[in-house]
Amino acid sequence: MIVDQLKNIEIYKGLSEDIYAGLQFIAITKPEIKLGIYPINNRVKAIVSQYETIENFERGYEAHKHVIDIQYPIIGLERIKWSPIDEMEVNIPYEVEKDRTFYKNPHNQGIKVDIGNGIFAIMFPKDGHGPQ
Repeated sequence: MIVDQLKNIEIYKGLSEDIYAGLQFIAITKPEIKLGIYPINNRVKAIVSQYETIENFERGYEAHKHVIDIQYPIIGLERIKWSPIDEMEVNIPYEVEKDRTFYKNPHNQGIKVDIGNGIFAIMFPKDGHGPQ
C-alpha cells in the first residue's frame, strides 16, 4: 500500500502511467461530479460512488488479483483498514467478474489510515483493505 498526498503525484509518473492517469483524474475532480464510471484510458477507469461508511465490513478485507485500486474520497474523510493478505483466510472466494476475494482473520497488526483532503491510498494485489 502507498499513502501519499495529491501534491506529490508527479512522483508516480515514473512508477506507472496508469496510476499517474488515475491520480490526475482524482486531482482535478470536483465534489459536484456525478456518480458513475469514468473511462480514463483503455486500462483505467474511475468509479465514483457514494455510500455510508461502516466500522466493520462483514465480508472482510477485499483484495484484487488484476486491479490496482486507488482510493480517495472526494468529499470528507474515510478511514480504511489495511493488512497484507499473505496469512489471512479466504472468507468469500474469488469473484472473476468483480476481480475480488474477501479475507478474514488478519494475523498481522495491519493499520488504519484516514484518506481524503489531499491524502490518497493505492492498494496492490497483496493489500487487503476494508471497503466502505
